[in-house]
Amino acid sequence: MHVTETPPVQAKQDFPALLTIDDLRKDAEVVAFVRQANESLRSLGYTEHGQRHAGLVGHIAENILDRLGFEARTCQLAHMAGYIHDIGNLIHRENHAQSGALMAWPLLRRLGMATDDVALIMNAIGNHEEERGTATTPIAAAVIIADKADVHRSRVQNPDMAQFDIHDRVNYAATRSFVRVLPEDKVIALELEIDTNFAQVIEYFEIFLSRMTMVRQAVQFLDCEFRLIINDVRFS
Repeated sequence: MHVTETPPVQAKQDFPALLTIDDLRKDAEVVAFVRQANESLRSLGYTEHGQRHAGLVGHIAENILDRLGFEARTCQLAHMAGYIHDIGNLIHRENHAQSGALMAWPLLRRLGMATDDVALIMNAIGNHEEERGTATTPIAAAVIIADKADVHRSRVQNPDMAQFDIHDRVNYAATRSFVRVLPEDKVIALELEIDTNFAQVIEYFEIFLSRMTMVRQAVQFLDCEFRLIINDVRFS
């Protein structure tokens, strides 16, 4: 009698779960990189680029894409890219976007992120600075907008107001900044409130004009119109 052998049961593979922003936030290496990047900039007199800035940029980037209807994973990747976009500052301020993008590769692969996802995050990090960056993906566009939108007095790290430079004064004067996404109108607006007792609106443009030009390109990449509103006055 012919007996048919039953093929052995294949063992179920354990695929790693998708890396999340919570995984990044509790990873000791990531925390150290974000913290040290800010300490390096603090010693040079720059505004805050630490946990607060990282968390806010990530949150805003995710919210932008979520409001525009992008799939959940794309929104999550924008959050993660925003969270680690400034880690290159621990090496040097110059070319920190490119340094940070290269640093992200071994970090994210160690944590088990898929290569395609790592590539998207590296691209977003490497293109977030106005000197040489351009939005070429929705994730990069969202990170650019979120990063440049963070103008607020809580970023000022100089304790001596008498020693404020123009960046300190403009950031300190900004009492509110908000990125408003209106998907039905295809509009992304940056709303600012500036206390003119500390800085004039014209000073904002003196130091941030190139950033706003970059934001406009990023917003247009997302097929939206950019609006800049300062103290309830629309400038674009």
